[in-house]
Amino acid sequence: MTRLLLAAALLASTSAYAQTDAARWKAEAARVTITRDDWGVAHIRGETDADAVFGMIYAQAEDDFNRIETNYLVSLGRLAEAEGKGAIWQDLRQRLFVDPKALKADYARSPAWLRKLMQAWADGLNHYLATHPAVKPRVLTRFEPWMALSFSEGSIGGDIERVPLSQLEAFYGKQQVAMTEAEKGLLFKEPKGSNGMAIAPSHTKNGHALLLINPHTSFFFRSEQQVTSGEGLNVYGAATWGQFFIYQGFNAKAGWMHTSSGVDNVDEFAETIVSNVQGTMLGYHYGAETRPVTIKPITITYRAADGSRAQRSFRTYATHHGPVVREVDGKWIAVALMNKPVEALQQSFLRTKATDYAGFMKVAELKANSSNNTLFADSKGEIAFLMPQFMPVRDDRFDYRKPVDGSDPATDWKGLHSLASLPQAVDPKNGWAFNVNNWPWTAAGADSPRAADYPRYFDQAGENPRGAHALQVLNARTDFTPETLRQAAYDSFLPAFDRLLPGLAAAWEKLPDGDGRKAKLAEPVALLKSWDRRWSAGSTATSLAVFWGEALWAPGAQPARDAGISVWDWMATRATDAQRIDALASAVDRLVQDFGDWRVPWGEINRFQRNDGAIVQAFDDTKPSLPVPFTSAQWGSLASFGARRWPGTKRYYGTSGNSFVATVEFGPKVKAWAVTAGGESGHPESKHFADQAGRYAAGDLRPVYFYPEDLKGHVVRTYRPG
Repeated sequence: MTRLLLAAALLASTSAYAQTDAARWKAEAARVTITRDDWGVAHIRGETDADAVFGMIYAQAEDDFNRIETNYLVSLGRLAEAEGKGAIWQDLRQRLFVDPKALKADYARSPAWLRKLMQAWADGLNHYLATHPAVKPRVLTRFEPWMALSFSEGSIGGDIERVPLSQLEAFYGKQQVAMTEAEKGLLFKEPKGSNGMAIAPSHTKNGHALLLINPHTSFFFRSEQQVTSGEGLNVYGAATWGQFFIYQGFNAKAGWMHTSSGVDNVDEFAETIVSNVQGTMLGYHYGAETRPVTIKPITITYRAADGSRAQRSFRTYATHHGPVVREVDGKWIAVALMNKPVEALQQSFLRTKATDYAGFMKVAELKANSSNNTLFADSKGEIAFLMPQFMPVRDDRFDYRKPVDGSDPATDWKGLHSLASLPQAVDPKNGWAFNVNNWPWTAAGADSPRAADYPRYFDQAGENPRGAHALQVLNARTDFTPETLRQAAYDSFLPAFDRLLPGLAAAWEKLPDGDGRKAKLAEPVALLKSWDRRWSAGSTATSLAVFWGEALWAPGAQPARDAGISVWDWMATRATDAQRIDALASAVDRLVQDFGDWRVPWGEINRFQRNDGAIVQAFDDTKPSLPVPFTSAQWGSLASFGARRWPGTKRYYGTSGNSFVATVEFGPKVKAWAVTAGGESGHPESKHFADQAGRYAAGDLRPVYFYPEDLKGHVVRTYRPG
């Protein structure tokens, strides 16, 4: 009888709790309007910032709840609950750094205004699920406010992904696991990163600052939205699914574009482990001390093959440097990286309300951006190139690109650099600033920061072919308009081949006349020699050059890594004549085998296809697709399309690269043009699933409806959440 009474009391309490939640959600929804324009973009208006966040995340859930849930399964270390044993090591890696108990404590210490936003974020998602019973989450049936802190910075991937899963499995699984070719960086793949350009009024036709926003990410990774409130929020741009801030975008007065940085601010420390005589205590050497290793149990829940839930528990280790993630030559390797979720979430949201450079930098003093450079522009005509604000001070005697001796206190981080001590270019005299995931030393041409003035850990990326290309288009004129900036972003030159092809032609010339390859390759070499090094959908030379470049990349990846140079440098300066010729013969054979001829227009090979709403798509040569004229960024194309063959296909299908592109002009009133890969909706039945695909492939940006007068005549629907 007592148990029945307790059960009844619990049920009544739960019901009352649910009713309170529902009443709060209904009240929040009443203070929000969502307006969908004719491209499906949501324009959200809330009475307060919290109301706007409620509507923003609700609208995202309407468009692609699956991507929201997946992002949080990853960030919370719970992906294996949905995808099974194969995700255990990814979850363990996440949980080494992201502890739910710690996040709950972080939530409790967060500023009141931020807690309101996090509560509104959870309410918006829970209200969506409550009003859409047909939507069945894989795992997360209820969102808690603290969960927002697990995914507080908008980059794709993030610092944690630098930890190789194979070696994490080897260490904690107590077995030998070889590093994959991908982990070694030996596979040809699309570079991760983005392009950003800021043009000062001195170099624009209309005397207004311009900004290029061009993230290179996985397709369909972000939602395009406008979010406004009665508390001064009015921001437009790309928000990573599940986050309540615009990551790359602009407001009426200022804009910002983030590019992946080559700074070294994730470090590995080689720890010397010792135990006492009984072997019951683990310690590690640190100077003259022996410090205890921190031991923390972590249990990963996963979906078993029969659909039931199972668990695997781990005894994990950490030193003051960070969690232990692998072992090398008898040393345990601990990883140090930024872990400031409260500050990161504050910085991510507050910068969207900054209206000038001074305001932007005031927010940057939180120093919670670790992975991104920033290109900035505002209506005052200020422009800037900035590096990540989370930059540990280190002793430059040590090479932090490799594990350093954790027992030597001199290798420790010594606080963070001041913002003034970071490489930057603010209002450079040359009139522009840029970054294309290359080093910072050319960010503003002759007015760039000088490498000699900074420790070497400020760059480990070096230069890349896009860097030379960006310098070329930015130096070409002093009268930029939004349209000519767009043209620059899609300039078709491929500078890598300008450097690589002369070596191929010379190698072919050296072939003896009796060598059968000389006759076989004569026409292919002649085509490449006459080519203008520009991509186009109809270019057969582009197809041949790309196939040749990929074939030459394979033998160069390991030697380039061993020599500490880029693969492009190896291909240009160290590849042998035989390797160049063999790669061309291989490219010709592949084209003939797959397409019947080596003269194949690039657009017949390089395609955009969106068949379904799955995060990992299955591509099919028999289904409709669109030609895409631009290539991989590996060859210096500023417009990036990361494509390859997939199981069962001969054509290349893209999955990353240009994902959201915008040009913004900061005049008396901001003006912008944009395009999104595919479309705004993740639902195949929606007309906005792929309605921008043609514009995307053509680089044909559409006008952005920022002001009510812009939106007038383009409204399809206005409604309240639920």
